[in-house]
Amino acid sequence: MLHKTWRRVAIATAGLLALTVTTACSDDPGESTDLAENRVGAMANYGVGDQFKATEALSFSTLYNNHTFYPLKEDWLFWSELTKRTNVKIEPVAVPLSDYEQKRSLLIGAGDAPLIIPKTYHPQEDAFVSSGAILPVSDYLDLMPNLKDKIAKWNLKPEIDNLRQADGKFYLLPGLHEKPTQDYTVLVRTDIMQELNLPTPKTWDDLYAVLKAMKAKYPNIYPYSDLFSKPNPTGALLNLLGSAHGTYAGWDYQHATWDPAAKKYTYTGSSEQYKQMVTFLHKLVAEGLLDPESFTQTDDQARQKLANGKSFVVTGNAQTLVNNHRPDLAKTLPNAKMAKIPLPVGPAGEINPFPRLENGIMISTKARESKNFVAMMQFIDWLWYSDAGLEFARWGIEGTTFTKDASGKRSLVPGVDFLGLHPTAPKHLQKDFGFQNGVFAYGGSPDLVRGFFSPEELEFQKVMDARKPREVPPPRPFTDEEREQVSLWETPLKDFVTQNTLKFALGQRPLTEWDAYVAELKAKNSEQYIDVVNKAYERFQKKNG
Repeated sequence: MLHKTWRRVAIATAGLLALTVTTACSDDPGESTDLAENRVGAMANYGVGDQFKATEALSFSTLYNNHTFYPLKEDWLFWSELTKRTNVKIEPVAVPLSDYEQKRSLLIGAGDAPLIIPKTYHPQEDAFVSSGAILPVSDYLDLMPNLKDKIAKWNLKPEIDNLRQADGKFYLLPGLHEKPTQDYTVLVRTDIMQELNLPTPKTWDDLYAVLKAMKAKYPNIYPYSDLFSKPNPTGALLNLLGSAHGTYAGWDYQHATWDPAAKKYTYTGSSEQYKQMVTFLHKLVAEGLLDPESFTQTDDQARQKLANGKSFVVTGNAQTLVNNHRPDLAKTLPNAKMAKIPLPVGPAGEINPFPRLENGIMISTKARESKNFVAMMQFIDWLWYSDAGLEFARWGIEGTTFTKDASGKRSLVPGVDFLGLHPTAPKHLQKDFGFQNGVFAYGGSPDLVRGFFSPEELEFQKVMDARKPREVPPPRPFTDEEREQVSLWETPLKDFVTQNTLKFALGQRPLTEWDAYVAELKAKNSEQYIDVVNKAYERFQKKNG
């Protein structure tokens, strides 16, 4: 059975461990290593590949992102087996997926945050650094041998350096991927392509030609009607288009883009690459190839259009394809077929834009004062970074949820489904067992991450693996004063870029007004913003070479 405090999981403001809130550790290396009073429950000799098991029963409060597809259950095998292996019970403080970021900020601001705070995407941690609410986790890497080993073995130093703040430390423990595994791409009705004798598009211009052919055959539909209009209009599509044009947009919008030729940062929303992307998007809408309702409609509305043959193309990934679109089509258009196509190539060339660092974990500063602090860091290291912990979080228990053959290849047991591998199975890996949970399962080697992939998906990844990883931009960490200043600019700038991207795309603002738009961005401090970014970049380079 779970810990008696489990009943608090539905209340985001649940009472947590009574620990004193302290400020972040200083730069004195002695402070981060003076942990003699904080080793209760820790293993004396814990190293790479060791099974962590606390020397006494422990529990750690953890912020829990409660996913609607697999709502939290008390009787998941994940919980009991985790305690069996580690002698640790997690006390989840559950908040809904839709409110996660807001509730996380409220809890941290009130001093009520759990000790472990997962599902944090860089640079979200920046907002909590200056207050001292979260730990500079880089001070404690010696307690995390598996994390250190993978950073070194997978050559992740450039990515890790991008997490560093002006003090040279980083405050987020990221999920680590050995190789980028791009998932989001364009999903296409392949039966329509076959009907029209169209080849699989390789580039965005090829996709444009495919959409034109679909429109010519079916003039009363918009071939591309997209999902994901919240929180950013067509956030997924703009994300893909942005990376293809060498910039950032949609879900991935960042204010600064590195220019390797000029060796400086430029403001993203006014760059030539962003203009090219917006121009292409405008062309799709103007020619009736992209549904203008893509920017405002709900996901359910977009799904219904696809299911009813009112569109043929959406943005998505393996899960939306298998869990949503194929079942929808099977009910309404049983002869329809849909597939992921390799991410179309744009002006930036054949790149794989998926980063090797994933969302990560913040640690509440009050954890540092706990007598169990060292044990907690060892536990985190085992669950999120050891080979055994990564396998457990993703696959579950050998012989119960998966098997291994003589070569070590994993397979789900026939009675368990995930990603449609066993669609008629009575149990689901996430819903019924709690494994492959986005709070605990991210990162890993390709064989671990892709072990669930169908042959179709593995072919997609084979194409993407042949492409170059996207270049990691150089670090440019802000000081506290700089962060305070740019935080006043960022939201108005991003809102203005988003609004005008939409206006340009829909033809509500002509592209001939691009220069005027850039001038308006400057009036909202875009140039001052980039000046601060480049100053921070130059300072980091001078200090770190």
